[in-house]
Formats: sequence, structure tokens, C-alpha cells
Amino acid sequence: MYATTSRSGLVTTSILTQTVYIVDDEESIRTSLSRLLGAAGIPAQAFRSGDEYFDNGPQVAAGCLLLDLSMPGCSGLELQEKLAQAGRCLPVIFLTGAGDVPSSVRAMKGGAVDFLTKPVAKNNLLGAIRTAFAQDEAARQRQAVQTDLRSRLSRLTPREDQVIRLVARGLLNKQIAAELGTVEKTVKVHRARALSKLEISSVAALVTLLERLDPVSV
Repeated sequence: MYATTSRSGLVTTSILTQTVYIVDDEESIRTSLSRLLGAAGIPAQAFRSGDEYFDNGPQVAAGCLLLDLSMPGCSGLELQEKLAQAGRCLPVIFLTGAGDVPSSVRAMKGGAVDFLTKPVAKNNLLGAIRTAFAQDEAARQRQAVQTDLRSRLSRLTPREDQVIRLVARGLLNKQIAAELGTVEKTVKVHRARALSKLEISSVAALVTLLERLDPVSV
């Protein structure tokens, strides 16, 4: 379960079952891994190739990918890169019988959770999956927070947005009025309305909100 944001900007919860997506061209490997995970109470779906997963796998999913390194067509490393480019960024665990140092370095640089060789010990595999699930959950929570904050910020008028960004820079109301060519009373109105729409009540909370969205601009 993780948080999402409704059209009204309110944080709600949605449910996606964390699943291990097995991508391996060997049927015996897919079957044995599916059985192992099933016995551990972990949902799993198997795919015969990287191309099959990319074309038919879920666009929105929770859990992790368990990828073979060498497969006909789209290799595990190529699938990892294609998914990242498409914004489908589930944590990846590589499981291969033909690993090498350059491949493992490339995989880890691409964000892989682990690079395991066949045959893999059950405890090592389940440990890597637990780590991947934890990373996936944390990433979804961060995304939900970002979505919620952007939704709140989108409620502001252009002028309100200008005012709160100057407030966050530490300018006083009269300084903001001079900057924008208006009067202090108007700035106070924009400031109050903006803070209300953002559901915050202090400058410190405003700065924190903007830093979470874009640390460079604050």
C-alpha cells in the first residue's frame, strides 16, 4: 500500500501487490523460481524474454524484476536500460549463470539492487528481494509526496506563486511589493491565500515544501 494524490489534491492510498517479475529464457529456471517464491508467499509472474516483458509487462507495477543477463533478443542489461528510459523503474536483481565483471559493473551503475550468479542460495535470493521491495516502497512513498506537493502548488495563481517564492527567499512584504510593483496590502493578501492553498502556516514549512520539489530554485 502506498500514498497517491487524488484530483482534489488530497492524499489517498492505493494498493498494488509487490510482485517479482521473472524474466528468463529458460523454462526450467522460470518454473523453479516461481515455485520457490510461491513457497515463500511472494507473488511472481514469469516472462520468456526481455522483449516479452517490455511489450506485455505491466506499465505500473510494484515489486522488483529478476532478470537473466543473457537472453535472445533484448538482454537483461538492455531491458534494464529500456525500462529506465521509459520511466518504468522497478528495482532490478540480476540472476545469471554467465556473469562477468564489466556486466556486473554496468548493471550496478544502472541501479541494480544485486547481481547474483546461478545457482543462487535461497536465502541470498530472498534477501535481495526483500531489499528490492523496500527500495520500491520507499521510492513510491517519495513519489507520492512529490505528487501531492505539486498538486498543491498547481492551485496557486501566477502572482501567488511569485509572492511565495520571494517569501521563501526571505524578503519582507514591503520588499516583495517593491519587487513586483504593487502595494504591501496586496502582497499580504496573495501571501495568505497562497499559504492556505498550500495547506501550510509558516515560512519554514514553505521553504521545506519548495526544497522538496526543487532544491536548486530555493
